[in-house]
Amino acid sequence: MIRKYTTKTDALTTILKRKASETLDVTDKVREIIEAVKTNQDDALKQFSYQFDQYQATEFLVSPTEIKQAFELVDPALVEVMKQAWHRIYQFHEKQKNNGYIMTQAGQVMGQRVLPLDCVGVYVPGGTAAYPSTVLMDVAPAKVAGVEKIILITPPDKEGKVNPNVLVASQIAGVDQIYKVGGAHGIAALAYGTQSIPKVDKIVGPGNIYVATAKRLVYGQVDIDMIAGPSDVLIIADDSANVEWLAADLLAQAEHDTLAQAILLTDSQRIFEQISEELQKQLANLPRKAIASQSIENNGKVVLVENIEEACQIANKIAPEHLELAVLEPFAYLGQIKHAGSIFLGHYTPEVLGDYLAGPNHTLPTEGTARFYSALNVDDFVKKSSYLYYSKTALQQQITAIAHFAQAEGLQGHAQSALIRREDEQ
Repeated sequence: MIRKYTTKTDALTTILKRKASETLDVTDKVREIIEAVKTNQDDALKQFSYQFDQYQATEFLVSPTEIKQAFELVDPALVEVMKQAWHRIYQFHEKQKNNGYIMTQAGQVMGQRVLPLDCVGVYVPGGTAAYPSTVLMDVAPAKVAGVEKIILITPPDKEGKVNPNVLVASQIAGVDQIYKVGGAHGIAALAYGTQSIPKVDKIVGPGNIYVATAKRLVYGQVDIDMIAGPSDVLIIADDSANVEWLAADLLAQAEHDTLAQAILLTDSQRIFEQISEELQKQLANLPRKAIASQSIENNGKVVLVENIEEACQIANKIAPEHLELAVLEPFAYLGQIKHAGSIFLGHYTPEVLGDYLAGPNHTLPTEGTARFYSALNVDDFVKKSSYLYYSKTALQQQITAIAHFAQAEGLQGHAQSALIRREDEQ
């Protein structure tokens, strides 16, 4: 069952040394797949589709008929929920849009342009990990940014069928084209292009170790969002928290996969003593019990702290993907949190609210990378370029300074580029 700690040093040592990624183990294999797709394009995609998905591919593009059939298969109530979620997610990301700026003074004009990327690829896992919520989250900031073309790829089953929920979410979000291909070979197709699948400028979206490794290897050829590891949640709870709710939130994270990490920091002796029993009780009725129980046993931790301030300090060292402040006065501690992908405030804001409906993006930095990465946002789908204009008079006033600086760096050609434009005073 979940491991308990009263010594913060021991708990932190265990948590911080955890590194679940196994990228190096598959690097050589993934590199071979990428090279094959670069060389043989669609032929390689067909080969790998059969090898990994048992799909004898004849056509990768999802047809309008398949999309129509998906709407017939998906519960209409779920369609409405996805539309509601899309509206909220889109609205939240609209606030992030930056339109650039301009500065003018005495014959000088300079500014910054914010331009959307031309084409973006979104990867969506298949099988039990086919999450339509991720489609909405990954596409919304791209749409707000003004990306001209959005391509989505997702692995099919052996009959060539794609998860209907993913197809419906893609249509709600306005995806331009959907292709039935996944894995490292799908990432390679997006990065380099094939006869069927266009080359993109950036690839976003989660995936297994092969997908994550492929994204890392094609970075530089295209941009990527981040290298995502197993998901995690850290909950800070005081004595006002409901132990049943805390257990449910920990298990919601643990059921993702066996490498997921669920951590509870509390200054309540009551919660510290009761949480194990409550986890066992709820696990008994959880459909994904096998996964969640292994995750809790291997990676779950409960730490008894002196106070909530100390819990915040520990949280900043861990830099969790998701952080719940399950305390009576959450806003009193919000300012103490420096490193977290997304923060959930109070007893009535569980992390699952952010997974689906609230609006903030759920594509978040994992494995402590919240120290330097941000949630997926509109800025991830734009590039910024500066521009400047000088009048004749404005340049004359700065030629000497430019030349002086260039000569100090030993670049006489740079200096001459300015000096050649100098006009002697009449």
